[in-house]
Amino acid sequence: MSEKFETGSIVTGKVTGIQPYGAFVALDENTQGLVHISEITHGYVKDINEHLKVGDEIKVKVLSVDESAGKIGLSIRATEEAPVQQQAVKAKKPRKRQAAAIIPEADGQQGFNTLKDKLQEWIDQSQREEIKK
Repeated sequence: MSEKFETGSIVTGKVTGIQPYGAFVALDENTQGLVHISEITHGYVKDINEHLKVGDEIKVKVLSVDESAGKIGLSIRATEEAPVQQQAVKAKKPRKRQAAAIIPEADGQQGFNTLKDKLQEWIDQSQREEIKK
C-alpha cells in the first residue's frame, strides 16, 4: 500500500462514499483513503454534500499512511491555495479593549458590604416597617 502512495504526494481519486465525518476516496482498484471533513476546503464545512458527491474525481494530497491499520489520510484543501481573505485574517492583530471607566459612588449609594455588616441594618429596617403598620 505505502509503496504506491507516499505521504506528501498528490494523486487523483474518485469519491466512493460520503459520511458526516468525511469522504471516502478510491485511489486505485484496491486502495481507498479518507478525506476528513476538516480537510475538504479552507473554512468551515457544515455539510460535505455541499462540496462533494459520490463519483466526483478529485485531486488529493496524501497526509498519512498507516500500513498496519490500512488507513490513508487525505486532504483536498492541501492541494488548494488558501483564500486571500483567510491569510489576511491570520495576520490581523487582536484589538485591545478599552478599560471600563471608574465611576465614583454617588451620595446615598452603598458599595459592597458583607451580610454581617448589613444584617443589623435590615433587622432595624424591618422593625420600623412593622411599627408603621
